[in-house]
Amino acid sequence: MKLQPLTASEEDVMRMIWEKKSIYFRDLMSAYPEPKPHQNTVSTFLKILVEKHYLNAEKQGRIYLYSPAVSWQDYKKIVTKKFVENYFENSGSELLQLMMDENLIQPEDWNPADALKNATLPKAESRTMDPVRELVKELTGKKKSKKKDKYKKKKKTK
Repeated sequence: MKLQPLTASEEDVMRMIWEKKSIYFRDLMSAYPEPKPHQNTVSTFLKILVEKHYLNAEKQGRIYLYSPAVSWQDYKKIVTKKFVENYFENSGSELLQLMMDENLIQPEDWNPADALKNATLPKAESRTMDPVRELVKELTGKKKSKKKDKYKKKKKTK
């Protein structure tokens, strides 16, 4: 499942929930700094986050307990990959070069041998499927048109 991007306000709500691990609505409202947004606004954000599959909502009596469905680490990976795709044409080395040029990272702080030692290999199934093949499979996969289904239903009833 591909996750939809978060708005800045939705991300603020998620950051509070990631920090607390799970939270009730009233606790979330009291965690907000002043000036606090309206309750309806926060409630709408929670509803959207559940629909986007970032949050789980567990009903406990008359109230809900919200907990993250996507971890902070997974979200950082998703955002970073999207960032590299959009601004660096899928080139991690270009990003690294920019970070070195802007003195955000020092060349002596980064050793490729250490990075390789600490890297984990992807699962066998993801290594065998190349991204182009995945895209082709996704684009050419079977999709049923609603119009065809409606036409078939009408035809069967006649």
